[in-house]
Amino acid sequence: MAAPLTLLLLVAVTVRAALFRSSLSELISERVEVVSPLTAWKRVIEGLALLDLGVSPYSGDVFHETPLTIYLFHFLVDYAEVTFMLADVITAVALYMAVKDYNKQVFRKQKFALEADRYPLDCLELIRSPKEMYYIPLKVAMFYLLNPFTILSCVAKSTCGLNNAIIALFILSTIKGNVLLSAIFLSLATYQSIYPLTLCAPALLYLMQRQYIPVNFRRASFWWFIVQYAFMYLGSLFVIICLSFFLLGSWDYLPSVYGFILSVPDLTPNIGLFWYFFAEMFEHFRLFFLCVFQINVFFYTIPLSIKLKEHPVFLIFMQLAVISIFKSYPTVGDISLYMAFLPVWSHLHRFLRNIFLVSCVLLACSALFPVLWHLWIYAGSANSNFYYAITLLFNVAQILLVSDYFYAFLRREHHLTYGLYLKRKDGSEATLVLK
Repeated sequence: MAAPLTLLLLVAVTVRAALFRSSLSELISERVEVVSPLTAWKRVIEGLALLDLGVSPYSGDVFHETPLTIYLFHFLVDYAEVTFMLADVITAVALYMAVKDYNKQVFRKQKFALEADRYPLDCLELIRSPKEMYYIPLKVAMFYLLNPFTILSCVAKSTCGLNNAIIALFILSTIKGNVLLSAIFLSLATYQSIYPLTLCAPALLYLMQRQYIPVNFRRASFWWFIVQYAFMYLGSLFVIICLSFFLLGSWDYLPSVYGFILSVPDLTPNIGLFWYFFAEMFEHFRLFFLCVFQINVFFYTIPLSIKLKEHPVFLIFMQLAVISIFKSYPTVGDISLYMAFLPVWSHLHRFLRNIFLVSCVLLACSALFPVLWHLWIYAGSANSNFYYAITLLFNVAQILLVSDYFYAFLRREHHLTYGLYLKRKDGSEATLVLK
């Protein structure tokens, strides 16, 4: 398996290197779908210029990345292209290793369940075979590295690629069962953009499963593990924040980074839901709807954690999708991370209802983004309503995609418990309805 992965990495790096050397790189780096006010490389360059002049990069309203990021590129600015390609490689390899380990655990649990006769006889066709699962880790790496969204994000030198690498390392550490590294990488991801805080729930659920700690509020072991993980997570976050203060010499970055993410002052168009809504918003309603929109990202964590407490890896997939849809400044690089997990759930395809329609809508919207942008900004024959309409459709398609996978996952689990061919009390065929 090492040879196909190596070949895949070589192809992915070659494609990126070729695009870096082409005239398209400048055009891609300007696309609002690919970069945001938080992740744009031009803003990083501005921040570095201010830092070199002895001025705080947060003194204006240009730079909104974290201090660790700007100090990283202070040393690696001449090797920026290599850094972003390396970040994509690290993400792909981390996802490859994580999914490979996860598949081993799934197969082991499935084997024990079969030996214990826990599955109804008529649902044996739903059981996953080793041959079916063998190439899934490679497909995950391929879905990430060769996804046009990932390639565009890398060529634009969007710092979203670095965030994805940190989240991928967090997922790998969690699935490997390393509690300390999981907490450290989660604190780094939270430090970068706040929203990965919601990944704390699936991490705790998975690590407790690994250590055979029951999810029971009355058990002391349950609370003790949460306290341990919280201590490591908050301790790591405290160290990172203090390190940022010592590097910068002030707390200016807190309002410039986290205040910027939460208050959404820059309404530059993007593929998210915030910009148009708040551009049209009356100022005295702004705070209320800002809270509603921001809470939306965190709101789904508790119900999803309750429903998927036995399946924390699928919960990670769901949370990544929710973050990429509802965050304040999303880019296509955020979407590419959760889409890389789609091959892991390939066994759900028979239960998906709208996959063809959703795929067509996502492809059509991806093609129409630059067209409607050109008509609005350059040709002047359209307006912001056109662009926001396609943005809404794109996000609705993502929501339908994720909810379809959620339905398919729950339906398969139901069949594994009650049988594939459900019967009513009178012996007639029953229909499963998700409510």
